Amino acid sequence: MKNPEVQIKETKLLSDNWYILNRVTFDYKKENGEIETHNREVYDRGNGAGILLYNSTKKTVILTRQFRLPTFLNGNKDGMMIEVCAGLLDQDNPENAIIRETEEETGYRISKVQKVFETYMSPGAVTEILYLFVGEYDESMKVSEGGGLDAEQENIEVLEFTFDQAYAMIESREITDAKTIMLLQHAKIKGLI
Repeated sequence: MKNPEVQIKETKLLSDNWYILNRVTFDYKKENGEIETHNREVYDRGNGAGILLYNSTKKTVILTRQFRLPTFLNGNKDGMMIEVCAGLLDQDNPENAIIRETEEETGYRISKVQKVFETYMSPGAVTEILYLFVGEYDESMKVSEGGGLDAEQENIEVLEFTFDQAYAMIESREITDAKTIMLLQHAKIKGLI
């Protein structure tokens, strides 16, 4: 259902080089009845999914490390981020997309995932919905080294930590990625590991 207090007046394409950046002009009716006109830039990169892979027997998790330019530009000294496996849906449903991304990035072929929740990570400017999952892994599921796709210029390092190590990395600021923090906290709250 559309918000009856908002009327889109114009959408102007600013860039579609990597993803889509639009300037949207809209009228917003306030509670007092006054109508304000707003201009906002909105970034549409498509929806995505992320997963915390965990092994309840070994009490371990699989995370990834890769260079993230925006974090480098905003003060992350080396631009490297430790994160859960994640990727764009690419016109797929969230479950199939995260199963595909898991194999591409981590080398584990999983077949069962559990959806935890979905979230907007930066709703003031980005349209993306991120679907977050957990899934169990064991060594029998390892089919490759992972690391991502060469065609997508991914250079992903696959990491295995004990859950306690990974959780402590939030406090030490070695893990600062929001989706990873949310999924590690979910695992702790639910007692998955």
